[in-house]
Formats: sequence, C-alpha cells, structure tokens
Amino acid sequence: MSTDGLIVVDKPGGMTSHDVVARIRRLAKTRRVGHGGTLDPMATGVLVIGVGRATRLLTYVIGAGKSYTGTIRLGQTTVTDDAEGDVTATVPAGQVTDDAIRSALAGLSGEVDQVPSAVSAIKIDGQRAYKRVRDGESVELPARRVTISRLEVLAIRRSEPDVVDVDVDVTCSSGTYIRAIARDAGLALGVGGHLTALRRTAVGGFTLAEAATLDELEQRAPDVVNLPLDAAADRFFARREATPDEARVLAHGGPLDPAGLTGPYAVFGPTGGLIAIVSERDGRARAEIVLAPA
Repeated sequence: MSTDGLIVVDKPGGMTSHDVVARIRRLAKTRRVGHGGTLDPMATGVLVIGVGRATRLLTYVIGAGKSYTGTIRLGQTTVTDDAEGDVTATVPAGQVTDDAIRSALAGLSGEVDQVPSAVSAIKIDGQRAYKRVRDGESVELPARRVTISRLEVLAIRRSEPDVVDVDVDVTCSSGTYIRAIARDAGLALGVGGHLTALRRTAVGGFTLAEAATLDELEQRAPDVVNLPLDAAADRFFARREATPDEARVLAHGGPLDPAGLTGPYAVFGPTGGLIAIVSERDGRARAEIVLAPA
C-alpha cells in the first residue's frame, strides 16, 4: 500500500477528476483517495491527489491560488461556455481589433464579481447546477468575488475568417472560472466567446514540473505518492517545532501557547513527524486537524 501523501498528477483530457481518483485508488491499493480541486473533463494539467491521511490536507489545497493557460474563441457562444457544449449563437468576430481584445480582458482582471458558468458543479438547493441545466431548467447563479491577479494575452490568432482565438495565461484565486472569463470577454466585445482549451499549470506551489502522468504512475504502482505527508505539509505551510511536552498535548487535541505565526501552519514533533495543522486564535494555538498517527 502507498504511504500517506500527495501526488501531483498531469490530468489528461477526456477524464473527470473523479475518474483520476478512481484510477489512483486502484494503483495505490486504498480507497482513501481524494482530489484538491476539480478540473473539467476537457481540461488538462495539475490535479493534486491526496492519499491516506493526506486527504485531510486537500481542503487547504482546494483554497490555494491557481494558474492556467487557455484559449478563448471569440465569435461563438456555447451552452457550457466551453467547447464541450453546443454552439448557441455565432457573431462574426473578424473585425474585432487586437486593442479591443486586450482592453476587454484587462477589464476582467483584478478583484471582480464573477458569475460562474451555469453548467458548473455549484449546488443549488442540494442539486448541481449542471444537472438542473441538463434537465431543462434556466439557472442563474449569484456573482462571486474572485481575484484575477494576472490575465496576460499570449497570442491573438486569426486562422479562420469569422472567429478569433486568443491564448491567455491566468493566475487567479480559488473559485475563479476560466470559462466565465471567456464568456465575459465575448459579451464585452459583443461577439460572444467560449473556452476551447485549458491547461492548469499550478495549484499553490505545485506545478507541472513535478507532475506525473497516469502512465508514469501505472509503471511505479503501488508506490505512487511522490510527496509523503510530512514533506507535503512542509511544502505547503509555515513550520513550527514542538517540544516533547507540546507534542503530547497537541497529539491529543490540546492547545499550545501561541508562537506568533500567521496560520494555518504545520507543527512537527521532536522526531520530525507531522502532528497537526494549527491556527492561532483567542491567545491559543489550536489544532484545525490532528494528523499524528493514532
């Protein structure tokens, strides 16, 4: 059986994030596997997988900032805001200037209130929005405040007369929909738009440079974890060393004196093992999750 830890997977296109989890369960020979942030089937790139006790770290991974490269096609609107949905409207975009495109995208960066795609996994009264759309309902989701810290135009391509393809590089907060950026750019330009390609290049500090393909993981199964639990926590959080007495208290869920660290942070015992993820509040350092072996 694989050790507890994280795997940075380079997800292929055509698979859901759940499909990848199912494959890792088989390779790692354990049911205790989860992922740190859904990628649509069309998308490729960084998908962080947790195995064993490291699944409890995934809530922090999900909230981390993310980076993507993608392609926006102007001139066509789809029901899903990406290439997986049927085209619902076409407006010739050949006359839209490069300057107008850059200006429209610049207006979508920074702190913005973004309306997620109606065909998304967001729940409305307990049911996924995409299922409601597929059942014929009209779905309107409330806007969410997100931060798009970088929205860079890499290339503007005009290989077909009535559409314009725009390659972009995006760094954004958790919860940002790149499909929605494509949709909103098309709306701003009056020609419609959707996403035709998406590749996630980073989640927090985890990048494509350390990602393994499923074929590579298959070859080394069941030893598929490339970042054991202790090393994963050390990468993702600030570090605090506990004394033997502190380690005993914290391992049983008790609080410690504060260390003045901005949390959450990882606390390690005298032998170097991870004990807990801790945050400081009300003058005490309290465990958010205890990860020391029982």
